[in-house]
Amino acid sequence: MKQQMNARALTILALMTALLIVFSFTPVGSIPVGPLVITLNVIPVAVAAVALGPKGGLAMGCVFGLLSFLQCFGVGVPSGMGAVLVSIDPFLAFIQRFVPRALDGFLVGAIFSACEKRLGARPACFAAGFCSAFLNTALFMSALVLLFGNTDYVRGLMGGRNVLAFVVAFVGVNALVEMVSSTLITGVVGAALYQAKILPLGNQR
Repeated sequence: MKQQMNARALTILALMTALLIVFSFTPVGSIPVGPLVITLNVIPVAVAAVALGPKGGLAMGCVFGLLSFLQCFGVGVPSGMGAVLVSIDPFLAFIQRFVPRALDGFLVGAIFSACEKRLGARPACFAAGFCSAFLNTALFMSALVLLFGNTDYVRGLMGGRNVLAFVVAFVGVNALVEMVSSTLITGVVGAALYQAKILPLGNQR
């Protein structure tokens, strides 16, 4: 039984890693909706956290963070902001790209486990999807301000606004749409995993 659980866990991690690679290195992970672009990268992290708990979320968050850092160098879908941050301080750029994503996955797994006990698995899946997108944005922007807030680049982006006003203006409606999409997709996928009796794997770790 333990070997079967390990095989299922590795299969889920492999599938979610493959999805993250596709989302990060091709335009598939970015859905244009009018002037907005919805990124889907947080969804594999949320699904791994739902199926495998904090450890699975942490593992997938680390993969997301590494892929995000590679995008700073133009690998896959390039990140203009990432390229600028790397030119300022490569080490801090790595921390800013990696740590928020790793922490996001771990926290979402913990949140799902707590919500599951109180609300049941299916509502907890939707909560995990929302938290994955919300925490990713909050942690990413917090790290940006904390690590690069004293640079001319970020000061120029802030334009004299306070941190909260800057974050709201910078991520705006885009972040809200990502939260909605992550909530719905993770909730539906999580419910399907539960129906297929894959979801309890996280409780048996």
